Amino acid sequence: MHAIVISAQGGPEVLEYVERPDPVPGEGEVVVDVAASGVNFIDIYHRSGAYPLELPTPIGSEGAGTVSAVGPGVRDVAVGDAVAWVNVMGSYAEKAVVPAGRVVPVPDSVPTDVAAAAMLQGMTAHYLTHSTHEVREGDQVLVHAGAGGMGQLLIQLAKLKGAKVYTTVSTSEKEKVAREAGADEVLRYDDFTEALRGKIDVVYDGVGKATFDGGLEVLRPRGLMALYGAASGPVPPLDPQTLNKQGSLFLTRPTLVHHVAAREELLWRASDLFGWITAGQLAINISRRYPLAEARQAHEDLAARRTTGKLLLLP
Repeated sequence: MHAIVISAQGGPEVLEYVERPDPVPGEGEVVVDVAASGVNFIDIYHRSGAYPLELPTPIGSEGAGTVSAVGPGVRDVAVGDAVAWVNVMGSYAEKAVVPAGRVVPVPDSVPTDVAAAAMLQGMTAHYLTHSTHEVREGDQVLVHAGAGGMGQLLIQLAKLKGAKVYTTVSTSEKEKVAREAGADEVLRYDDFTEALRGKIDVVYDGVGKATFDGGLEVLRPRGLMALYGAASGPVPPLDPQTLNKQGSLFLTRPTLVHHVAAREELLWRASDLFGWITAGQLAINISRRYPLAEARQAHEDLAARRTTGKLLLLP
């Protein structure tokens, strides 16, 4: 089979398209014939060295496909099942080995590529709007980067729960995408602070350094900054007294792995996502599909923000 591996961390050029032996499942594992792998900023962090890894290593952490083999001790997953997963390294491949306890069943009503595109960003949007801050009707919500894959999902889920949603974008083309996702008001990055100062209940910020300070300024007293990413770079160290001065603000830096650690929680979030997709309440915007061998190009496009929506690799 073919897979993408890295032997060193660095730019997109370290992504190697190689041939490897077909995997064999171990105890409690399944092998999946991958239909699609999601491309995410966390993959860039893994590749670049922002998150150190033991090398060499396969890369990619999200996908969906059909189970082709099961290992000893696997009871709830069978050959032929359509499944999806997230937070399992080695997903940029034609075949992936996944712990059986980390796969979720994909219903017939959800295409496999859509399931692959929904897992990391969809579950992140789910925990941010249902756990980090349980959005309620009438909440004033700011979603940064509303035209990106994450932004579009956050807008849709916040609107499903009755919030008024503001978002930021950089271009007129991206403004159109954000409005189609359901945003009530769309702002540019250079004017959102003045427009929203003191109005917002929760800020969902995956941009990081470039938007963080302004995001704190738009929060109402006791509002919440949910910093879930750093696409523009990491946020510098913060004096906690700043949160006091700006209104007893709350700050959290959550991540998906801690919100799907229990299988029951993983299945709950997946079931909600696939249910909304089936009902037409949640649209998954797949922006581009690339052959697996073109992983480098996918990383370059994502890092340069040349796309809106989700990027997939197809074996």
